[in-house]
Amino acid sequence: MNTIDLGNLIIGLKALSLLHIVMMAIGGVLIYLAIAKEYEPVLLLPIGVGCIIGNLPLSAMIDPAEHGMLAIIKEAGVDNELFPLLIFIGVGVMMDFRPLLAQPLFALMGAAGQFGIFGTLIVAVLLGFPMNEAASIGIIGAIDGPTSIYVANKLAPHMLGVISVVAYSYMSLVPIIQPPIMRLLTTSEERKTHMDYAPRPVSKRALVLFPILVTIGVGILVPQAAPLIAALMIGNLLKESGVVGRLVETSENEIINVSTLFLGLVVGSTMTADSFLNIDTLKILLLGLFAFGLDTAAGIMFGKLLYVLSGKKINPLIGAAGISAFPMAGRLVQKVAQDEDYSNFVLMHAMGANTAGQLGSVIAGGVLLTLVMPMLGL
Repeated sequence: MNTIDLGNLIIGLKALSLLHIVMMAIGGVLIYLAIAKEYEPVLLLPIGVGCIIGNLPLSAMIDPAEHGMLAIIKEAGVDNELFPLLIFIGVGVMMDFRPLLAQPLFALMGAAGQFGIFGTLIVAVLLGFPMNEAASIGIIGAIDGPTSIYVANKLAPHMLGVISVVAYSYMSLVPIIQPPIMRLLTTSEERKTHMDYAPRPVSKRALVLFPILVTIGVGILVPQAAPLIAALMIGNLLKESGVVGRLVETSENEIINVSTLFLGLVVGSTMTADSFLNIDTLKILLLGLFAFGLDTAAGIMFGKLLYVLSGKKINPLIGAAGISAFPMAGRLVQKVAQDEDYSNFVLMHAMGANTAGQLGSVIAGGVLLTLVMPMLGL
């Protein structure tokens, strides 16, 4: 080893602190959860790697002055919210709005499933968080990674790392967190409720017009949500048009995969010791869990209301699918219902509420931006 190499080694070791080591260990834990437990591996794995890179002392990869790779990617795709929008195009391709259009009543469950966002915002403000940070914490309740990243990057970019990790972590824990709440708030008789599935047919014309009309409507009523909803609807329109197979395939594979990889690396690199290792991080973890639980509980309670009003014809479990974790939440509702009665099939109803929840989370994010950004003078 020559003198220059030895000097660089000494400088690097001096710059390496215990907090850097702790953060690199946290990155290792995320990698472990992605590989061994398969918790949202597509994003947690690159986030874990990015966290390790971001906490390397004197790392040129995250230094804009050195034109580091992650610094360039951050400027090109995160600072301008490009990557979340590209991901939403892919998500839109994977969504099927037929169950929702056939049963528009379940759009109300998608709205009820966003209650935790605004409830958590109020709690966060009461705990002393400024409004922009409180709104960024509240959006974790959407259980929607791209929306959380989009909102946090606009309102509180210094919290992007922790907000993203918490949002995606709770997304991966949907099968663990939701069932106890679902069973606590419903009776066995309610969970056994069978629902007939004989929806009216949905024409191709309706499927094509729906994303166009939603984009126009949301864009006019909630302009701050327009980029997210437009990206989602572009993807869905590509699929439902039936004439751009190559674009559909590219959107749900190459575009979403590359964007997710780069987004994860950049988000992980923002998880530096000074921004992550503090008491506020613990508060955000707890508030995120509170938001998730409140969303689920509100959806179920609204489902119980419909259960009564419909003469016990609507299974209240459907309300738990009103969050944005698509399609995991819808499938989980089906599983819990079948645990009570194996012959019970409520999947299509749950998917209607789940797609409504995806739309609801985007609109809720736009509402937060519309309310908070003027306060910040943006």
